[in-house]
Amino acid sequence: MADTLRCDVAIIGAGTAGLAAERAARSNGASTLLIDPEYRGTTCAAVGCMPSKLLIAAAHAAHAASSAAMFGVNVGQVTIDGKAVMQRVRDERDRFVRLTKEGIEEIPASIRIKGRAAFTAPGCISLDDGRQIDAASIVIATGSAPFVPDEFANLGERVLTSDSIFELEDLPGRLAVIGSGAIGLEMAQAMARLGVAVTLFDKGERLGGIRCDKVHAALKDILADDLDLQLGVNVAASALDDSICLEWSGASKGRADFDYILVTTGRPPNLDSLNLSASGLELDDDGVPVHDRQTMRCGDSAVHLAGDVAQDLPVLHEASHDGAIAGRNAAAYPAPVKTDRFTKFSLVFTTPAVARIGQSEDEGVVTGTADYSDQGRARVEGKNRGVLTLYAAAPDGRLIGADLCTPGSEHLAHMLAWAIQQDQTASQLLTMPFYHPTLEEGLKQALRTICAATPIALPDSQDSGAPSGA
Repeated sequence: MADTLRCDVAIIGAGTAGLAAERAARSNGASTLLIDPEYRGTTCAAVGCMPSKLLIAAAHAAHAASSAAMFGVNVGQVTIDGKAVMQRVRDERDRFVRLTKEGIEEIPASIRIKGRAAFTAPGCISLDDGRQIDAASIVIATGSAPFVPDEFANLGERVLTSDSIFELEDLPGRLAVIGSGAIGLEMAQAMARLGVAVTLFDKGERLGGIRCDKVHAALKDILADDLDLQLGVNVAASALDDSICLEWSGASKGRADFDYILVTTGRPPNLDSLNLSASGLELDDDGVPVHDRQTMRCGDSAVHLAGDVAQDLPVLHEASHDGAIAGRNAAAYPAPVKTDRFTKFSLVFTTPAVARIGQSEDEGVVTGTADYSDQGRARVEGKNRGVLTLYAAAPDGRLIGADLCTPGSEHLAHMLAWAIQQDQTASQLLTMPFYHPTLEEGLKQALRTICAATPIALPDSQDSGAPSGA
């Protein structure tokens, strides 16, 4: 007879969300089992946030060196050692993974169960070695994986994904990037600034999910300086002896050979092995269990979701928040506790970074835009390119969202996300101190536009100081 393992909460998946769920459930008094087939570390450490930022850091260094002449600083010919770049990426990546695994190993061994779980009936799961799991509630945190469309799937090792690109021993000479989401944009620009000839392809015309036309135009112009953009095209691929040939048509037509193609066409949730047909859960059109984001609970069941598998907001801070909510509610089952969610906030680490926060234009919304082409501090730094747009609700100018592509936008975006989450108005932000000269001063132009369009005007005496362009 198969062994039966018993617990209050079973967590399937030991990534960022699963670890947060296990920690939350156990801290709320529940007995837990953490189930994972590999315990390879988190997506962030192994193939996501950290290795990509290591490559981007190298690109920053290369670009800074090659741009130094504008300041009268002559560094001579900039050369890039591709093998050294990729080796550092892997060395530091492996350190992050090792530290993550060491953290996992601090979880008691009796809780860490190695195996692949699947549903056998509603609320019932078993492992691939035959063991049964008797749990009062379940958290699914199985993450996501790169999607490779059929037209690229059989082209061999020259097709890369975000899971494999960091294993390259050297930088390629020619790289095609398929898809203009966050991963595609980051990798395309970083590779281009490291001397790789990069072409980015997308069926759509929009980069990075930017909502504002002015912000999108700014990003498009900036990227076009580094790489070839082919938007609104369909691509056909064929394998050659030592390269891949791409032909494209649509908004433009062309043909070119590449050493590798990086496919960044999304990361669907890892659900296939769970046998959800036996779970009794209601599924949406994408096959994801329908759930309440304030509790992460699936209907009235004892099953909860957390992280990328939920397909809500596939970013680390949301995965961690998902896990904490799911773990706490799994421990409290059947009495769910609703949690207010963070303001929606995503970053794309291009240079400058792209930020998308909260809501966008809608009925009753006023906007304010700031152009950084003549912003004082940005011009001092030689980085005076980019635009931001703020969205505010009428009639009081309460901030509800923003799109940014400006110098320092990853930091400006945090400040704006905090202000939006605290229901602050444009006039309230203008009463705050703005040190001179800083990139933050550039916000004033957009904030003043919103104040001018709302009945609650800011007295001049409350908005003093040097103009943002000074």
